[in-house]
Amino acid sequence: MKYLVLLIPCVLALWVPLFNVTEPTLGGVPFFYWFQIVMIPASVLFIWVAAKIEGSDL
Repeated sequence: MKYLVLLIPCVLALWVPLFNVTEPTLGGVPFFYWFQIVMIPASVLFIWVAAKIEGSDL
C-alpha cells in the first residue's frame, strides 16, 4: 500500500502531457512551472503518508 502512495506523485511528475500547457497562469507564471513547484510539497506529503502507513516514527 505504501508503494502505491509513493507511486502517485511519481506518475504525476513524469506524466508530461498533464502539465505541458501554458494556461492557467498563476501570477504570470505558466502552469508548466507552478505545477512542478507545487509538486515538491505534495511529494513531501505523500512521502510522509507512506511513512505513517509503514509505522515509521517521523
